[in-house]
Amino acid sequence: MTTTRQWAFGDRIVHAQRPEWGTGVISSAASAQHEGQPCQMLTIRFERAGLKTLSTAFAALLPANQASIAHAHAAIAAQEAASAEPDPFTAEVASRTADQVKEALTRVPENARDPFMPFAARMKATFDLYRFGKQGGVLLDWASVQTGMADPMSLFSRHDLEQAFDRFTVNRDQHLRKLVLDFKKQDAAALQKALASAPIGAQQALRRMDVFR
Repeated sequence: MTTTRQWAFGDRIVHAQRPEWGTGVISSAASAQHEGQPCQMLTIRFERAGLKTLSTAFAALLPANQASIAHAHAAIAAQEAASAEPDPFTAEVASRTADQVKEALTRVPENARDPFMPFAARMKATFDLYRFGKQGGVLLDWASVQTGMADPMSLFSRHDLEQAFDRFTVNRDQHLRKLVLDFKKQDAAALQKALASAPIGAQQALRRMDVFR
C-alpha cells in the first residue's frame, strides 16, 4: 500500500506519479479495503486532469504543500504545454465521443457502485448524489462531476443537461433501491444506522419506492 495517511474532503494533494495533473482537491473520501488492508477510495478534481477516482492502495499521493520541487517543475512544464493546445477539454475527455460523454452524464458513479466497497461506503456515496438538482449552477456542478469537464456547456445545451439529469435521477433512485434491499439482506441493523444520515432527497425517494414494505 502506498500510504497510511487518512485523507479528507477539501485536502489538496499532488499525485506523485502524475505531477502533470497539477494540484487536486478531494471531493469525497470513503473507507475501503485492499487485500485485507484498510485504504481509501478518493474522488479528486485535478487542475488539468479533471475528476479522478483513486485508491490509496495504489496511488502515491502527497500533500500539495509537501510536493517536491521536481514535481512542481514538471507540473509547470505540463501546464505550459497544455496552454498551447486549443482543445478546451482534458485529453481524456476530448478523446470521447459526444455519445460517450452523454452516457457518463446519466451513469451512477463508480464509487457508489463498486462491489468491493463496503455497503455503508456505497450508501454514503449514493446519498452524496442527492445534493444535485436542476437549479442554477448546481446542474453545471453535477455535469462537471459526472464527466470531468470544466465547462459541460461547451458540448451540451442547458436543455440537454436537464434531460440527462432526469435520466440520471431515475438511474440513481433505482440504484439506491437495489442497494438498500441488498444491504438489508446482509445487515438490517447497519442499514438502519446508515439511513439515519440520509439526506431529504434520498428519504423522499425511499418513501416513494416503499422499500420497507
